[in-house]
Amino acid sequence: MSSGPELNAASSIGGAGSAVDTEIGKVILDMGLATRTEIEFCREQQKQSSDPNQRSLTDLLIDNSFITSNQAKRIRLQVDDRKTSQLPGYQLLGKLGKGAMATVYKARQISLDRMVAVKVLPRKMSENPEFVDRFYKEGKAAARLSHNNIVQAIDVGVSPEGYHYFEMEYIEGKTLYDIMQEGHSFSEAEALDIAIQMADALAHAHLRQLIHRDVKPKNIILTPQGVAKLTDLGLARATDDKLAAETEAGKAYGTPYYISPEQIRGEMEIDFRADIYSLGATIYHLVTGRPPFEGDTPAAVMHKHLKQALIPADHVNTGLSAGIGEVIDVAMAKKREDRYQSTEDMLEDLRAIAAGGPPVHARQNVDLDALENVEETGKAVDMPQLIIEEPKPEQLRSRPRRAEQPQPAAALRSPLVIAGLIVLLVSLLVNSVLLYVLLSAP
Repeated sequence: MSSGPELNAASSIGGAGSAVDTEIGKVILDMGLATRTEIEFCREQQKQSSDPNQRSLTDLLIDNSFITSNQAKRIRLQVDDRKTSQLPGYQLLGKLGKGAMATVYKARQISLDRMVAVKVLPRKMSENPEFVDRFYKEGKAAARLSHNNIVQAIDVGVSPEGYHYFEMEYIEGKTLYDIMQEGHSFSEAEALDIAIQMADALAHAHLRQLIHRDVKPKNIILTPQGVAKLTDLGLARATDDKLAAETEAGKAYGTPYYISPEQIRGEMEIDFRADIYSLGATIYHLVTGRPPFEGDTPAAVMHKHLKQALIPADHVNTGLSAGIGEVIDVAMAKKREDRYQSTEDMLEDLRAIAAGGPPVHARQNVDLDALENVEETGKAVDMPQLIIEEPKPEQLRSRPRRAEQPQPAAALRSPLVIAGLIVLLVSLLVNSVLLYVLLSAP
């Protein structure tokens, strides 16, 4: 007979004689883990028990070796799924994805007979007021936005069983992360098209004083028609939400591979430039096939965002144009003062590159001679003048172009200098002759 931890794990499924036990019995039969006779045998044991703390049906099934503790855990998951699927007004058709905070289902909204996506907060999260509050804030944040490249919010609510849900627009497509996982490499043109759509979406959000704070490939869905949709506003924050800023001070909210340095430091004043950094990191991943910084642990990756110089994207993928490398460098500057000073500026540069021209705003901050060399040869070049002893933000940005100074060797070869030297030598010779004549006179 099983006892100890196994029973404790199973006991969390439900108490004896409860509605949960009834649901558990149905699931066990559906899964073929026990027969009806075995279930009835355990139910009879429940009825005959004089213990005021009657054992659950699952406990008794384990005690009688009809199921194992691992099977009991699987049963619990099935029961939770069935309860979740009983959201009033929706027919849940299958899972679209699952994250640390919630599960997203494809569903049919019965009243309007249309497909929607429904995000459901798990029961364990629903017992935490902080998670519930954040869940509803996500819905309210999404409701403030109306843009073709942002997943539209529809409704939020709670089911009779206590499950909080968030209904949103259903998007047919895959995330950029999933597409890359399938082996697809994005061309520069594809990446630019997606980046332009995302920059436009973020400009819309920033104009309404909303910062996404988690821009990354997993949060961008691409439809079969090539429309990119920004989703998951779970970490979004209004710039005027001082209470949230104070509560979150000192904590790093975001995804390590794409998080901005100021988010890592837990600064209170997070603005649109954090999203610009994350969008730059996302573009970098798309065009190079790897995140900007990698490490064995999330802490190691975040340390590199803070201290390590970025390897230019066009050094990793030498087939890239210089323009997109410039945009990424400026977007991912360590100091936010060195990044784009508006999302519209970044959008303007992305559109200029897509049209075959150079970026306007980024090029003001880079070494033009080095870029001309890149454009002429089609290859990445080293710029040793940017290398310094310790990793600093300046490594990500080229120095302003300085006036050229003539080198000594070049000066000696100048025609004017040569002519001057000849005149000087002739003058010395003439003076020497005159002096000799004067001295030789009687």
